[in-house]
Amino acid sequence: MQIAANTVVQLHYSLFDEAETLIESTEKTEPVLYLHGHNNMIAGFENAITGHEAGSHVSIVLSPEQAYGMPRPDAQQRVPVKHLQGAKQWRAGMPAWLQTEQGMRQVTVIKVGRFMADVDTNHPLAGKTLRFEVDILDVRAATAEEVAHKHAHGVGGHQH
Repeated sequence: MQIAANTVVQLHYSLFDEAETLIESTEKTEPVLYLHGHNNMIAGFENAITGHEAGSHVSIVLSPEQAYGMPRPDAQQRVPVKHLQGAKQWRAGMPAWLQTEQGMRQVTVIKVGRFMADVDTNHPLAGKTLRFEVDILDVRAATAEEVAHKHAHGVGGHQH
């Protein structure tokens, strides 16, 4: 079966930046399981693996525009330090998690005071060309429930 909208894809990937630095890899963890065509992965990534089948290895290079976009200079906010999640002591340059109206979002601490912190809300990979090495393990038709919920169910996806 080929990867298309409303298929569930199970895969391993390694992600590298333009300097060939490994950013993350799923090779030593559970594979990723996601519902294709429902904005569960970067659009450029989904476009690149559409049409491939289980057993395929795909190398993908995404420009910043195809991945996380270019950094926006107006993407700085001042937030209460108590709202930052991920550490007890904060320093400039540290990643943090912040609950927003759109859900949890990763931010980068720019400056921290006693009660307030300035954070950069750009995605940490904004402005970077990314390379994915992808091994597609399985492709199957999504269930009606998965399509209705807009995500894959089972190990590596959402458990219900």
